[in-house]
Amino acid sequence: MIATALQDLWYGFGVALEPHNLLWCFVGILVGNMVGVLPGMGPLATISILLPLTFGMKPVAAILMLAGVYYGAQYGGAICSILLNLPCHPPHAVTCLDGYPMTKQGRGGVALGITVIGSFIGASFGITEMIFLAPVLVSVALKFGPAEVCSLMLLGLLAGSTLARGSPLKGVAMTVLGLIIGICGADIETGTPRLTFGILELYDGVEIVALALGLFGIAEFMKSVNQDIKIDAKYAKVRVRDMWPSKDDMRVAFFPWIRGTLIGSMCALIPGTGPTIASFVSYATEKKISRHPEKFGRGAIEGVACPEASTHSSVQGDFIPTMSLGIPGDTVMALLLGALMIQGIVPGPQLISQHPDIFWGLIASFWIGNILLVILNVLMIGLWVKLLAVPYKLLYPSALFFVCIGVYGANNDMFQVMLTILIGMFGYVLLLLGFHPAPILLGFVLGPRFEENFRRAMLISRGDITVFVDIKNHPISTAFVGLSVLLIAVQIYLWIRRTNWTALVKTPKVPVTPSEAEG
Repeated sequence: MIATALQDLWYGFGVALEPHNLLWCFVGILVGNMVGVLPGMGPLATISILLPLTFGMKPVAAILMLAGVYYGAQYGGAICSILLNLPCHPPHAVTCLDGYPMTKQGRGGVALGITVIGSFIGASFGITEMIFLAPVLVSVALKFGPAEVCSLMLLGLLAGSTLARGSPLKGVAMTVLGLIIGICGADIETGTPRLTFGILELYDGVEIVALALGLFGIAEFMKSVNQDIKIDAKYAKVRVRDMWPSKDDMRVAFFPWIRGTLIGSMCALIPGTGPTIASFVSYATEKKISRHPEKFGRGAIEGVACPEASTHSSVQGDFIPTMSLGIPGDTVMALLLGALMIQGIVPGPQLISQHPDIFWGLIASFWIGNILLVILNVLMIGLWVKLLAVPYKLLYPSALFFVCIGVYGANNDMFQVMLTILIGMFGYVLLLLGFHPAPILLGFVLGPRFEENFRRAMLISRGDITVFVDIKNHPISTAFVGLSVLLIAVQIYLWIRRTNWTALVKTPKVPVTPSEAEG
């Protein structure tokens, strides 16, 4: 098995090192690193903007570029968090707790050095995990029938919605909305139009480019256009020689790197968790087991090393369920799934055998990209620091311009531009009401496949809904349904614990006489 994996990896390096693939991989990580540094931008909006560009590209080059944007942004995001105390991306919010205090102590360069090394360690483990674990998952997944695939997608949808930011109930509502949008258009079996409202342009369904750019381009622009982030760059001067940690720093950071890497890799295997939850769990764990927990929040190296290693291990590990099972670990993975589907490639158990150039070329590009990112973040640290001074108000108007160009260029259709604007306005309203639109994309991508496998399972079982919990004939499906029920039960239990029932039950006594009212 090891020899076969190494042979396949060697083939992947041959694919990734082809000049045009290597060029697009470099473009992806460079753009991702830049986006990560800039406050207010993010990989989700950037990948949405770049999605129309991939229509004219070969599938391997397209996925290498988009994946490079994703994991490249994680490197850049740490710079902004440590030097400016601005968590540009949710996974790096916990890095601010100890990264910025180290910067104020004059050790910002050391914090960045610890981050770069920990990021590479975490990413390397995540890549290795993908090399050996993904083929095992595929061998198991090949035994899946429609009932098993449907149950697995149900678990992924629930995990992605209930573990998302904010209220789990709102997350479920957004996922259901995504499912509804996903079935818009002509029925794939009967051809009957659904939810088209008589609009001919909707008979082919809603384009993923319009949905993604509307929700994560237009809506974010409308939300952030009036923001004025105060950037204090007086601590942000870092030279290359300042980034090299001492032997004592390396000794302190070594085991937090290892623990963070393991926590991140385990979180990556759970659909819906993503790097944000991995970073917070690893930080809380490190603080819990530390002999000196009082140092955390005051510039502890462990508080930077552990979550950053966990973030990058989780980011690379997220590709395991995405590429091998077709179940996205988070919203960015759902967008990458959509990019593959645009190219006519269906992610899942057949991907490795039918498209080995994409799977193994992607894995090989991870090694190449992470090595390039280490070099970029060390040698070009001065440039990234200067980028921090870019005015925030200039970022989103320029991004909005590329959104409109990208949507129109996808199909040369002004209807898609108008649809994107309408979706963006709707997404902005959702943000104002506290509904995060990320689960919509998850439901949109998985919805049609969920419906297709549900129909197949019903046809095979002659309409017997208990086929999903038939422990004798479908034990895997039963296990996934059981995990889904357990996930819902845990969320209900946590909601009950958070609710102050005493305050709800007790009501103030209403005075019935003037004397009682005065008293």
